[in-house]
Amino acid sequence: MTDLYRGSGFDFSNAVRNNHLESKGIHLPKATSTGTTIVGCLWKDGIVLGADTRATEGPIVADKNCEKIHYISESIRCCGAGTAADTEFTTALISSNIEMHALSTGRKPRVVTAMTMLKQMLFRHQGHIGAALVLGGVDATGPQLFTVHPHGSTDKLPYVTMGSGSLAAMAVFESSWRKDLE
Repeated sequence: MTDLYRGSGFDFSNAVRNNHLESKGIHLPKATSTGTTIVGCLWKDGIVLGADTRATEGPIVADKNCEKIHYISESIRCCGAGTAADTEFTTALISSNIEMHALSTGRKPRVVTAMTMLKQMLFRHQGHIGAALVLGGVDATGPQLFTVHPHGSTDKLPYVTMGSGSLAAMAVFESSWRKDLE
């Protein structure tokens, strides 16, 4: 069985293969820049959220190490695409509101509560807050995964993508995702 965890650092295991293919006259596809891509998917025992780390201003990379996965609560996280300041402020505000809600109710927050707070706030501003969000977490009802669009609409699906690279990411999910992934 192949070791999935090779440790930290760069992995050049495909370099030999790529050189061999090029020597045979096969041209390898070039990587394309797609802007921000945020994703989430359910698996057998939980959820996985993912995001790239580049912040761009048009064709310019403004920050190579931008945090796009935001803390909401102990068991809830939110990925943000769009205007970096809007996603940061929106998730910080909802994180604070979720903490206040947990303190006032005496219960752990549910993912659907965070989703409702996010969608109500974004709907109130009618799309003027540039935050496209993938919200996920595990609560008393099990793993939950939502998308929240900048105008406040939401989706609950087993796998989701958002951002300008969402079509490429969705193609991977549609071809490879299956129920009860391990």
